[in-house]
Amino acid sequence: MRFTSAFALLGLAASAMLVKAEEAAAAAPSDVQVLTEKNFADVVPKENLILVEFYAPWCGHCKALAPEYEIAATELKAEIPMAKVDCTVETKLCQDQGVQGYPTLKVFRSGKPVEYNGPRKADGIISYLRKAALPALSEITAADVAAFSQKDKVVVVGVLSKDDKNREALKAVADDLREKYVFAVVDESAAEAQGVKAPAVVLFKSFDEGKNVFEGEFTQASLTEFVKANAVPLVDDIGPDNYQYYMEAGKPLAYLFYDKEEQKAEFEDIKGFAKELKEEANFVYLDANKFGAHAANLGLDDGKWPAFSVQNVQDGSKFPLKKDLTMANIKEHVRGVLSGDVKATLKSEAIPDKQEGPVTVVVGDSYKDVVEDLDKDVLIEFYAPWCGHCKNLAPTYDILGGLYKDSKIVIAKMDATANDLPLGTPFTVPGFPTIKFRKAGSLEYTDYSGNRDIQAFVDFLKENAVNKVDVVVPEVAEKPEEHGHDHAEEEHDHAHEEVAKEAAAETETKPVAAGEVDHDEL
Repeated sequence: MRFTSAFALLGLAASAMLVKAEEAAAAAPSDVQVLTEKNFADVVPKENLILVEFYAPWCGHCKALAPEYEIAATELKAEIPMAKVDCTVETKLCQDQGVQGYPTLKVFRSGKPVEYNGPRKADGIISYLRKAALPALSEITAADVAAFSQKDKVVVVGVLSKDDKNREALKAVADDLREKYVFAVVDESAAEAQGVKAPAVVLFKSFDEGKNVFEGEFTQASLTEFVKANAVPLVDDIGPDNYQYYMEAGKPLAYLFYDKEEQKAEFEDIKGFAKELKEEANFVYLDANKFGAHAANLGLDDGKWPAFSVQNVQDGSKFPLKKDLTMANIKEHVRGVLSGDVKATLKSEAIPDKQEGPVTVVVGDSYKDVVEDLDKDVLIEFYAPWCGHCKNLAPTYDILGGLYKDSKIVIAKMDATANDLPLGTPFTVPGFPTIKFRKAGSLEYTDYSGNRDIQAFVDFLKENAVNKVDVVVPEVAEKPEEHGHDHAEEEHDHAHEEVAKEAAAETETKPVAAGEVDHDEL
């Protein structure tokens, strides 16, 4: 592609502006505290709650997070401290904290860490930390209910007498879901104002009908189901900030792709249908202008909007609607998926007529025959054609395949953007490359997480394979390929959909030295 000199100058100007913006940001005063090995032990254990980012300056995902992190830190500076650690400098500290990728974020409560799995945008970080700072279950009065119910999008309030044993179940749910929702308990004096009879649990929300009242047996399981079922809108736009909620709900997820707001309006009746099937499925809109590439992951043709598909979030199976897109056909299709009358669509390339290279090529339709041949040990790489780490690994993997060619140890690969795993496969592909190993005689899979050089692979197979094959490792000039993954930020990611790309592990790495790996979640 040719560019005019005007475009070239424009690109240079944009680059210069970007550099100046980054320099200005670096020079600006920061509300993010810098932690080092010298002050970490003095600062972190003394804080009731602190969020710490472990990062590397070269990490692209860290750079993207930085302005959002700063905004959140400024907003929260009087409430909750936020800090960061440069792992290219504080290598020992990061190793001691178990940091394996960048950015890694951890919430420390009085020095005890848990992984931060919240949003990566400023408003999401702020909401997450404010919820985390509250008691798991706040004690409030009847006069507090109205104000407390506005604390977040979803607020759960138990109306229970002080000696009611049902408080134990509510407390257990609050402890488990505290990072997602706000919980409180009030005595029975609030019952009349809320139009309930104690014991009761009321879920307040800023959407749909505004309030739901729990009806059922007070158990942790039933209360958890009640909260999760009512904590998402009947139909909402799905994106990085709410994707994980739908995944955790575990129900089939029906997607309506649109590229204009008018297309959403054409299917206004879908809200009534979603309400009818509220206990069985979730419904979402998806903006095809932002996440259209995800259509291929759901068996749809990218670029043809509006479109509709259902996904079983438990096993990844997909059920695209191939008929005309009408509400009547949508209803018939969803009911057919739920009843089992509509069968899943599985994507597969053609099975190769013969294996040309040293690595066995696997496609969806040949997976069972090749990868689950119980007579053989199998090491399989799931890759994407655009994945930089997969390209870096390819020469090494080809050599490895040649060492075990025609043996009972199979070195295989599958393009996970063009092929689906068979239904029932006991894992998903979280990123590229993902490397799995299965011993002969077993259908259990283990992750390969070692270095990606010939000797490391051979040592792993020597230790773990049932079939023993003596190979001579060639002397080649190679450096270990880093433990990196590429995800859906570039094109389609078979497992981590583009709508989740900020919440799912995304990696762009440099050689592993002193923990230098770039890892991001949404």
